[in-house]
Amino acid sequence: MALFTDDSPAPQGARRRRPSIGWTALLVALVAGVILGIMPAPYVIEKPGPVYNTLGSATDENDVDTALITIPNETVYPTKGTLDLLTVSLLGNRENRPSWLSVAGAWLDPSEAVLPIDQVFPANVSTEQRDARASADMINSQQDAIAAALTHLGYDYPTTVSVVSLPDGSPAEGVIEPKDQISAVNGAPVGSVAELRAALQTNGAETAASVDIMRGGAAQTVEVTPIDNDGTIVAGVNVSVAYDFPFDVQIQLDKVGGPSAGMMFALGIIDKLTPGELQGGENVAGTGTIDQSGAIGPIGGIQQKLYGAVENDATWFLAPADNCDEVTGNIPDGLTVFSVATLDQALTALDAIKTGSDTSNLPSCPAG
Repeated sequence: MALFTDDSPAPQGARRRRPSIGWTALLVALVAGVILGIMPAPYVIEKPGPVYNTLGSATDENDVDTALITIPNETVYPTKGTLDLLTVSLLGNRENRPSWLSVAGAWLDPSEAVLPIDQVFPANVSTEQRDARASADMINSQQDAIAAALTHLGYDYPTTVSVVSLPDGSPAEGVIEPKDQISAVNGAPVGSVAELRAALQTNGAETAASVDIMRGGAAQTVEVTPIDNDGTIVAGVNVSVAYDFPFDVQIQLDKVGGPSAGMMFALGIIDKLTPGELQGGENVAGTGTIDQSGAIGPIGGIQQKLYGAVENDATWFLAPADNCDEVTGNIPDGLTVFSVATLDQALTALDAIKTGSDTSNLPSCPAG
């Protein structure tokens, strides 16, 4: 092996080969970089999306500034500060995937997440079908938010639980049909999804349940034997709930899908229908699904929403309790995160913010 010092000349052949090897390596690196820069990756990227104040307004599809929540025939009260709902923007789909260079940048950015494309866009679901499902989820979440808010405020209103579809292998196949309305299980009234689930859980699996339905305007009682689905007792029916509210509550938000804005819509409605400001005029952000009973459920993209909140000057954040494991260790500086499992817990946190009370005893997602 030949050894060369800095001040001794190398043999002529070595002097000729070294620059050739160096330029070749550089050329290969440049070509690889270009390829990675343009080659689509089998991933999509989640990043913080637009932030909307449920107490404020947003531009609709006609470029008109429209209030997110309007209650036309009831007394509404002035509000201050923000109750922000957060969104996640998705870069890429099956038809237009991000480049490897974009993916590499997202891996290094704590506010972004890289997900396998099959996880977000299953091969058997088109982008159009996914968008339609997200839009339907948003509409349903708005109705659930109105229901949760009005229930909290003490309003009574009738509900109808209707069967939408039966999955393959349903134990209710041949007994219950789409468009049937379920009114009771074993004599216990059913006016919500939560009540239906509770009645089935009480009944248990392998024991026939007596189900009161309305079909074509005629009342019937049928028997269905629920099954155990990973610890949850189900009757094998997909249902939706229709609410007959005592007054009109309008929610307007275009081009945003999914159910995760439910809790913030409910808080916005309560704030508008009650004197004073729920959060004392502070900037508060949050996310979470909600049902008629006020139960708050987990959502996706929680880390991106934390960064979206900070970028929009929020200092307080309401996070679903079931998302706390994803929140801990990922909280941006300057943000305090409360853990909430119910609407009442969210309101308690807002009251502490309003009054400046000690919040150390409230459930929270630890910073780390």
